[in-house]
Amino acid sequence: MEIRKITINHYEELVNLWQRASLPFKPKGRDSKEAIAKQMGANPEFFLGAFENRRLVGAIVLSSDGRKGWMNRLAVDPDFRRRGIASALVAEAERVLRDQGVKIFCALIEDENEASKRLFRKLGYVEHRDIIYFSKRESDDV
Repeated sequence: MEIRKITINHYEELVNLWQRASLPFKPKGRDSKEAIAKQMGANPEFFLGAFENRRLVGAIVLSSDGRKGWMNRLAVDPDFRRRGIASALVAEAERVLRDQGVKIFCALIEDENEASKRLFRKLGYVEHRDIIYFSKRESDDV
């Protein structure tokens, strides 16, 4: 397995991976090819993929406000799970964020996603039950 940056040329593979991994997908908004291309243009190192024989089998998307680094859209192809791919992606994500000067690493995980919660606990992350997440969206597509 090789972990490297994903480019816009991998867009269809990335979307297919998200679908295979049952991640929600907003093709008319934040996950459109145009939106992803814009994000990649601003921070190309924030899109990481795990490749097995040139096939995209895992991915993670990063963001940072300069203080905290966020790990988003962690996905592993169901046929490739339990091989350490998610752990390797998180480790590489931490390295990339650390290189940006980030010292706090975060992940938002849906409450019913027990597998992701177990993974992050195993990797030394602390679950914070005292934080409530609020969002305001311009539309359902963002």
